[in-house]
Order: sequence, then structure tokens, then C-alpha cells
Amino acid sequence: MANGDKKEYTGAQMVMESFLRVGVDTIFGLPGGANLPLYDVLPEYYPRIKHYTVKHEQAAAHAADAYARIKGTAGVCYATSGPGATNLVTGIANAFMDSVPLVCVTGQVIRALIGRDGFQEADIQGITIPITKHNELVLDVDDIPRAMQQAFHIATTGRPGPVLVDIPRDTLQEKGEFYWSDKVQLRGYRQDNFAPDPNEIQKAADLIAQSERPVILAGHGVIISRAYDELLKLAETANIPVITTLLGISGFPGTHPLYLGMPGMHGMYWNNRAINEADLLIGLGVRFDDRVTGRLKDFAPKAKIVHIEIDEAEIGKNVRPAAAIHCDLKAGLTELNKHVKPKERSAWFEWIDDMRRNHPSITIRETDEVLPQYVIDSIYRETKGDCIVCTGVGQHQMWAAQYFWYDKPNSFVTSGGLGTMGFEVPAAMGAQVAAPDETIWSICGDGGFMMTMQELATIAEYNWPIKFAIINNGTLGMVRQWQELFYGNNIVSTPLKNPDFVKLAEAFGVKGLRAERKEEVRPTIHAAMEHDGPVVIDFRVHYDENVYPMVPPGASLDETIEVPATETAPAQEVKA
Repeated sequence: MANGDKKEYTGAQMVMESFLRVGVDTIFGLPGGANLPLYDVLPEYYPRIKHYTVKHEQAAAHAADAYARIKGTAGVCYATSGPGATNLVTGIANAFMDSVPLVCVTGQVIRALIGRDGFQEADIQGITIPITKHNELVLDVDDIPRAMQQAFHIATTGRPGPVLVDIPRDTLQEKGEFYWSDKVQLRGYRQDNFAPDPNEIQKAADLIAQSERPVILAGHGVIISRAYDELLKLAETANIPVITTLLGISGFPGTHPLYLGMPGMHGMYWNNRAINEADLLIGLGVRFDDRVTGRLKDFAPKAKIVHIEIDEAEIGKNVRPAAAIHCDLKAGLTELNKHVKPKERSAWFEWIDDMRRNHPSITIRETDEVLPQYVIDSIYRETKGDCIVCTGVGQHQMWAAQYFWYDKPNSFVTSGGLGTMGFEVPAAMGAQVAAPDETIWSICGDGGFMMTMQELATIAEYNWPIKFAIINNGTLGMVRQWQELFYGNNIVSTPLKNPDFVKLAEAFGVKGLRAERKEEVRPTIHAAMEHDGPVVIDFRVHYDENVYPMVPPGASLDETIEVPATETAPAQEVKA
């Protein structure tokens, strides 16, 4: 059917027909009374559109989020009305904070009951206004194609983000004319797909040419815009070291000589000092988040700032740029690279090398205990980095960022802005569906794993060969670390009474393994990789290991705490 043609469908069929027109082939969701019409038509569209049934709607949102990150298209999830829809909220907020394109379709109570406190009614449109780019309650069946077309357009253009479409059950069951427009026109909506300002491009190029101590700070925008080659060209041509934010990890090759790692609260010491000493900081697809900048008024005090960013609201919000390039990052770097010339910066690299040599930030002390850093390093060495890593939030996340080198583009999936514990399990599901031929490692905290572990049933059902590495320290590690360092070691409500994770995995029909001694770590990882189905590994690690380096809350990057001497000696520096 050509664009502009009309044909009669039910509302539920219109949703599916809309999916076909924008290329959707995957849905994560859970049925309920108000969205049953959407499930009633699924057999009609399968196998063109595959639906994966989760055990909790939060998992549907997180799986769709990770799917979108890996695939580069909008992720899609379903939920019913009331608690089904509200269970999506954390996942929607997570996607909003991390600029992930997500389209959430929720069923709503019938139109006659809206506003009357009907069974399983919740104003999900009102609830999600602050955490969506756009949302809509569709009351007219003929509006469904327009609403769906606009939802995908808004979610995927400009700075990506989540969109929610709420449709009453009787609207889904009603019949109407399906009309698909040739063009999406939204009054007041800016797509931000314009060309970069040539004057600002030249200004940035001049600043790069004049600088002696430049550094690139590359963020999630590099991955969203798929600007890997353009970033590499800029760094290599201008001979500039590259630092990536947490969400920018895997946007630049981790073993490249110009790569320095992550900055900020748990970034490398040398990176935080380099930002303080730099005379030019080139921010690429970043929003200068507080976990990166530390105390904002002391951030990059000697540096002029170049900022390339698709969201105009982010430019000048936290730092004042000397050159502001408002455009898609890939387009901006393409233009900037035309003006950049090679330059020798030997004194700058000598300073950085001295910092790295005198202040090693990532070391694994020699001990017979199973250290979490050693586990992450062992997964890297056993996989040779050829995998996609998903994490939750906490200490294990920081160690996964510090001790794994991501040469494969877009191979690190984590919750950045919202910091959602439990993200690691459903995110691995979405990543596996998006990249079925890739090996997916989910590095989990024991606390976060417990929040979404019900999805092991989903994983067993579809036999996704995901490998789960639970960094089991028996505590909410990052919170305990703050209690130790900033609350007088008053350890309250952070110790965990964990189940036997091996037995738990087996109860779900998943292979369970355990490593309690250092010599068991690499053989256990190898055994997991040899197994052709899902595996949960319980790594029993030292309970009070802390993440270093660390910038204390409210401090500047110049006040970074290095690894205490008691935790480094004797130690072995870790290299790729």
C-alpha cells in the first residue's frame, strides 16, 4: 500500500501496520486487560514482528532501551494500563536521561472510564510528561497512524529520547481508515538536522591549531551519531588525547595509544589532572554532567572549550564555550576535520606519560582473594574484548569501565544519567536480541541482579546465551563505600542476605557456576563461554573492596583521591 492510500483496520492493526512502515521487527512487553487487542493481532503479523514476553514491564523498557542502543533504531515496548504502565516509568526515565529512542505503547481503560478511577486506570500521560520527549493519549482510532508516525519521528530525530502513546482498549478495538502520510509535519518541532555554522567550525579549528595542551572529551553523542571514524580522524590528525565519559566508552578504541580512559568521580587520576592542565577541551556529544566535572566552578580552569552538541539547550548550560557548534556530531566532525592540521605535542604527551607512570590508577594487588578488578580483567582476557558488555549501576559498573578495553564500537551498554540498579539483566536481553551473533556479558552487582532477576525465566524461555557475571560482595557496594568514607563507617542497611545464585539459576533452568578462589576465575569464565546457553556465574569477591580513584562529592577534579597505599602494595599495573 503506497503512502497516502486508505484502508480500514482496527486500532490494534493500525499500530502493527505503523510498525511495519517504520521498520519495527521487535517488541518487548507483557499483556494485560487494556492492551489485549494488541496481542490479539500478533499472530497476524508474526514472524514479521517478533514479540518477547517479559516477566515485569520495567524489563520490557530496559530491554527495548538496550536494543535501541545496539541497533541504532527505536526500541519498542508494550504495557497494559495502570500498574503495567507505571512499571515502565523507571525504564522511560532511564532512556530519557541517556538519550535513547524508545516508543512505549500502553493500553488504557476504555474512554468512558477515563477520569472515573476505573479499574487499573492511571494517568500515564501525565505521569510521564517530565521524562518523555512527547506523549499522547489517542482517543480517535483514525488518529493512531498519525500518532505512531509522529512518535517514531520524534523519538529518533534530533537528540533521541522516549515517546509514549497511550491508547484506550475500545479505541484499539474500533475500526477506522488507515492513512499514512508522506511526510511528518510537526508545528514547532525542530529536528536539529541543520548544517554546522562554518564560522564556529573555523573558530574551533583555530583553537585546536593554537593549543599546546588539548584534550578531547567524547560522550554518548559519538555512539548515538555513529561518529567513530570521524572522532578517530580528528584525534589522529591533530594528535590529541581522547577521554571518554562513562556513556562514551566504546566510542573510541580502548587500546589506541591516544586513549586515556574515563574522567570524573571514578575516572583515571591522570585524566582528571589533564583536564585541569589542558588549555583546550573539546567536548563532543557531552552534557558536562556533574559526575564528569566535579565541582563545576573549578572544572578545566585553564581551558577554552569547544562544544559540539545536537541539543542547543546543553550548550552553555554548565560550561561557557569559546566555540559552540550546534549540529549532529557526525556532521560537525566531518566539517571540522576538513580544517584540522597535524601538530606535534611532545611536551603534553610527556606530561601525561609522567602522570600515568607516577600515579597508576588501575592496579590489581597481589592476593589470593578473588578481587572484582581481577574478575573484570579476566573476562576481558578470556574474551579478548570480542563481546558486548552490559552493566547495572554501582561498583561493578565502575570496574567494568576501568578494567575492560572496548575496541569494538558501541560495545558497552550501561545506565548513565539515571543510574538504574537492575538495568544489567534486561539490558543484556535487549542487546542479545539486537545482536544475536554477538557474545553478551552482563556484569552485575549482587544488589542490582536481585532487582530484575525474574527475567532469568525470560532468558531461559528464549535460550539467549547471555553470560552473567555477578560480582557478589554481599553488600550494596557503592553505598557501603560512601558510608565508609563519608558517614563515619556507619554501615546501615547495605549488607545483603543473598540467595545461593547457582541454585537460583538452576531453578530457572539456567546453568549456574561459582568461583570462590582466584585460580577458579579464568577456568570458570572459559567454561561459561563454552556453554551454548545462558550461564550465571557467582563470583565471591572481597566484600569491602572500594573503587578508586575517587573524587569526593562536592570536590574538584584536582582533589581526586588515589588508591590508598594499603590497597596498592604489592600491586600489578593493569594494561590492555
